[in-house]
Amino acid sequence: MAEMTAQEAAEWGKTLDFPTVWTALMELKESIKELRNSQKETSQQLGGLHNSMGDLVETLFAPHLGEKFDAYNYKLERQYHRVPIYDDNNRLRTDIDILLSNTTLCMAVEVKRWLETKDHVDDNIKRMQLIRQFPPAEVKGKKLLGAIVGAVVTPEAREYAEQNGFFVLELTGYDIRLLEPPKDFQPKEW
Repeated sequence: MAEMTAQEAAEWGKTLDFPTVWTALMELKESIKELRNSQKETSQQLGGLHNSMGDLVETLFAPHLGEKFDAYNYKLERQYHRVPIYDDNNRLRTDIDILLSNTTLCMAVEVKRWLETKDHVDDNIKRMQLIRQFPPAEVKGKKLLGAIVGAVVTPEAREYAEQNGFFVLELTGYDIRLLEPPKDFQPKEW
């Protein structure tokens, strides 16, 4: 649209009447609605891709995930996928991507493509609180620890996750590597 002077705008405004403006507004409203629907469809498609990536990571690397914690003598021999967490009103609150367990201990593992910010860790803190508040049968009466797997892990996010008691694992291309935590690291029991 070309720029107008104040004089030109005033003259143009004299040609407008209510029906013309109303029609233009309704057309604009319809265009915005179509744009939102298009954005929603794109978002759903990207969400599906995100879920597929997570599923791929879980499928490829989960079978040997429990072994990564053998150095801590955890012996996590059982594995569950996509464990739903329901509140007292039977509403789905969250889920556990991978739950590793033995008779006394559970490790809730969150799988992320990118572990880049403190917000990603904060989201997992909230998830762990919900798991403890509304524990599924596999978790009840057991010690609960947490871990986060990322395809990309930034130093900031890693440090923050470890400060909050999470084990951090990273994809190496052909396997998952448990990153060596700091010497003073203490896994948090939730």
